[in-house]
Amino acid sequence: MTIRVLVAEDQSSVRAGLVLILGSAPDIEVAGEAADGEEAVRLARELRPDLVLMDVQMPRLDGVEATRQVVAERLADVLVLTTFDLDEYVFGALRAGAAGFLLKNTEARDLIEAVRTVARGEGMIAPAVTRRLIAEFAAPASRAPAVRPAALDALTRREREVLSCIGEGLSNAEIAGRLAMAEATVKTHVSRLLGKLELRSRVQAAVLARELGV
Repeated sequence: MTIRVLVAEDQSSVRAGLVLILGSAPDIEVAGEAADGEEAVRLARELRPDLVLMDVQMPRLDGVEATRQVVAERLADVLVLTTFDLDEYVFGALRAGAAGFLLKNTEARDLIEAVRTVARGEGMIAPAVTRRLIAEFAAPASRAPAVRPAALDALTRREREVLSCIGEGLSNAEIAGRLAMAEATVKTHVSRLLGKLELRSRVQAAVLARELGV
């Protein structure tokens, strides 16, 4: 299956590099390019890609708001490009429902694999970002996910087990192996628990699982 990607990056040289890298993968097709957030949302509506590779700092409409609109309209999954010194954007993109976070200095092969991972429905966070995200959202601040431990009561035993595995960073295939169930069944459990907890992405679920110690 070919993964159709929309690349949203305002710096033309960086965008060209991303397009070149993604185009080198036989299973990835660059469906379009956007130079700002407004164009990214417009093209997502028009092209319906599988995934949007979204820079956070862009003119007219920043990547966080663009991510929020793309996710809210269920146009595509969003993989956000970030840097170490842009925490506020990372947190905003997480709340907006981004499916993954990748550092701009990521190696080409890791970028391609990240796109494949998110396209499979499995969230991902660059290892260097993970600890800071969890530390921030585990803190008693207004930015923390609005889900209390009691909300977990709505989950079935199996859904709690799946949530725990997500918190460990396991893929659907790895969860299937650990819990002795079909991978398709894992996907169903993930979808249901996200709905019950009113979360927009698997990444939010992973942070929540760590925060609540599931």
